[in-house]
Amino acid sequence: MEIVLALAIGVLAASGTWLLLRPRTFQVIMGLCLLSYAVNIFIFAMGRLRIAAAPVTQSGMETLAPYDDPTPQALVLTAIVISFALTALFLVVVLAARGATGSDHVDGEEPKA
Repeated sequence: MEIVLALAIGVLAASGTWLLLRPRTFQVIMGLCLLSYAVNIFIFAMGRLRIAAAPVTQSGMETLAPYDDPTPQALVLTAIVISFALTALFLVVVLAARGATGSDHVDGEEPKA
């Protein structure tokens, strides 16, 4: 299962990087989305999620070993919200730039053939 997770993170990161290097703005936005998904999966995987573990401590338990760490889940949830807002902001900026320049290229100019 670890190899599947590592391959998924690698494929998402590689395709996101490839899309970031493309000349069209929509491809750049999709690349940023794929990179954010790869980072979210990586953070979630590093949290070492325990199956059937209690999410909070009980009174009388001095050790935290049998409990799940909620920090990675909170970080991923926060990152999902931030990436959604960032994607919406980028789309608005791209639409405004396309209206102002008439092109959707990153540098604002169509390539001359």
